[in-house]
Amino acid sequence: MTPEDIRDPVPVSPVQPVQLGLADKFRFRCHKGIACFNQCCRNIDIMLTPYDVLRLKRRFDLPAREWIDRDTRDFQMDGHGMPGLKLKTKEGSNECIYLTPEGCSVYEDRPSACRYYALGLMSMRRKESAADEDAYFVVKEAHCLGHQEPHEQTVREYRREQGLEPYDEANREWRRIILKKRSGGPAIGKPSQKSLELFFLASYDVDGFRAFVMSPGFQELFELEPGLLRAIASDDETLLSFAMRFLRQTLFGEMSIPLRRDAAARRLARYKDKVEATEREAAARRAAEQDRMYDSLDD
Repeated sequence: MTPEDIRDPVPVSPVQPVQLGLADKFRFRCHKGIACFNQCCRNIDIMLTPYDVLRLKRRFDLPAREWIDRDTRDFQMDGHGMPGLKLKTKEGSNECIYLTPEGCSVYEDRPSACRYYALGLMSMRRKESAADEDAYFVVKEAHCLGHQEPHEQTVREYRREQGLEPYDEANREWRRIILKKRSGGPAIGKPSQKSLELFFLASYDVDGFRAFVMSPGFQELFELEPGLLRAIASDDETLLSFAMRFLRQTLFGEMSIPLRRDAAARRLARYKDKVEATEREAAARRAAEQDRMYDSLDD
């Protein structure tokens, strides 16, 4: 296995060193009657995925940017500054901002990392393979009594019970993009500042990305099917799927969004017009400066 991987933010030391597949069983159950209920929510480090952001901003009926500013904090996912988001904690503690005495206040829309607990998910890529693989590990923290409960289930059953399937489906391409970026190393190189900004926009700011796609400049450059454009305008999941195509094209040059045939010529014409306008403005300034100089000599 290569060391470049992407994993959910679970502590390293409690991970049991046994790799599980979907059909493998493990013992765990969490419920309100258990003595450790809510303990795992009092010391969090939750990395958010695009679908996490989408679900939570919709829950609060807020624009994505407003929810991000209110409930998350920024962090860098790698040495190149790839932007990531983590869930905020309550001031002065590591306790989740959504934790109440009754439990999670956003339980139906809780992030995928919360849903996976007490499993860890790791996506990796073998050196000889172009495809990534998912592996699962049991996470046993000292405070958690759920592992002592007499309840066994397969990884597949647990994922279904926790509602993880739509999360994993929506986030799969995003995980693959990050994995490709990390495993590519020097071959891909450091993204430009513009690429990092577009990564943030496409990954997290769903409303900003929709406005970007619907803008005249974007549609002048890219040729989108009318049906896809209508779906992007109204459906967040379709928009998120399209955002992953856009990121692959931006970061890796995987051209799945067709350019309009005459787009390059129009952009070149506009560039020439700007250059000519700049030159005219510069010539006018020089002429004005010369006039002022001659006026001063006459004085």
